[in-house]
Amino acid sequence: MYAWIWRHLPFRQWPLKLATSVVAIAAIGALLWYVVFPWAEPLLPFDDVQVTDDSGVPGAPVESGAPGVGDEPTTGDEHDIPYDTEEPATPR
Repeated sequence: MYAWIWRHLPFRQWPLKLATSVVAIAAIGALLWYVVFPWAEPLLPFDDVQVTDDSGVPGAPVESGAPGVGDEPTTGDEHDIPYDTEEPATPR
């Protein structure tokens, strides 16, 4: 396939063929980058993310005991960490 493309490029000298192929690759890359990819982006599901609460239903009301925006910050006492975080680790 590449040999067929190389034979059908214009010019006879290989430096001119090389320059032509570099320009063609740059043009194809620019076409993809600025035209095709922006057109296809809304059609692809990569950014289709839904964040829901624990009920799993989007838009469901938040329960009264659930933490939310504006709640007091936690002190970290309610989490059980199996190691001491106050002192550096000592080698065994």
